[in-house]
Amino acid sequence: MKNYLKIIDFDEYSITPKYLQLINSLLRGIEEGKIEKDDILPSINDFSIALETSRNTIERAYNELKKMRIVKSVPGKGYFIADTNFNKPVKILLLFNKLSSHKKIIYDAFAETLGSKGAIDFYIYNNDFTIFRKLVSENIDNYSKFVIIPHFLENAALAHEVINQIPREKLILMDKLVPGVTGRFSAVFENFEKDIYCALESLLQKLSRFSSLKIIFPETTYHTKDILKGFKNFCQEYAFEYEIIHTLKNEILNPGTVYISLMEDDLVELVEKAISQELKIGEQIGVISYNETPLKKIILDGITTISTDFKMMGVKAAEMVLSNTYEYVEIPFKVTLRNSL
Repeated sequence: MKNYLKIIDFDEYSITPKYLQLINSLLRGIEEGKIEKDDILPSINDFSIALETSRNTIERAYNELKKMRIVKSVPGKGYFIADTNFNKPVKILLLFNKLSSHKKIIYDAFAETLGSKGAIDFYIYNNDFTIFRKLVSENIDNYSKFVIIPHFLENAALAHEVINQIPREKLILMDKLVPGVTGRFSAVFENFEKDIYCALESLLQKLSRFSSLKIIFPETTYHTKDILKGFKNFCQEYAFEYEIIHTLKNEILNPGTVYISLMEDDLVELVEKAISQELKIGEQIGVISYNETPLKKIILDGITTISTDFKMMGVKAAEMVLSNTYEYVEIPFKVTLRNSL
């Protein structure tokens, strides 16, 4: 039996589920001629022990390969390679700046739309420019597509220099455009300045019950300042008093104020302060949260959200991978009005 341990490559730093890493490794082994038709695969138990991973991981990988008609099983004999002629999946390096509930929505939609047509290696670079640069620079020749959400805490102005190393036919930007990235490439993105302006404008009737708006915008953040431009433009256009605050630490919540929270941690702190000051959210103060998540339907009988369509973003990016075309798609922004306003 072949030494499959030399063929299987599990990257502990990758966020790609291990069953997908196993599938990708076996497909790569077939492509490279290291695995041939009729080769017998290790049993689920043996592979689980050898790879130090769960039986469910091995079983799920084998079942997916059976759906692709690459692997078959014979009761009492095990699993074997049934076919080595298959449409090669597109090799994709997927780079997210962070993990969050809404990023999971993007990933799930992206992976589901691709199905077996894409082999995804998924990494989180934690808004760290140095890690991002390393992942891109070391893999220029290893992937057919680079799908990137480009947000950084530092050196954001240098991001275009790294991204411009990627051949344009391989590049898909998600969530935001990066100034300085040249040539024809695909992008599925938000228009941050316009989106927050239009979202607040659609809430004007509700907002008119309040006298001022405050947005919580951390001093160190990956969020684009285009959000602040749209916020200021709205407040000035409709004569609202407004303030940009960086933290809630020393903030005393003022009745008649609507607070806009970008970060989940700030939303939690905001709700806690409102409760401790015995302020009724939705009546004495208003709360708007960025990015729709299922939990916000429930918190305090519902938190009003302004959010892009993350599922659509994932689906469109996957479609761009499969169609291999150059597209610019601006994802629509949605307001979900609940009892916090």
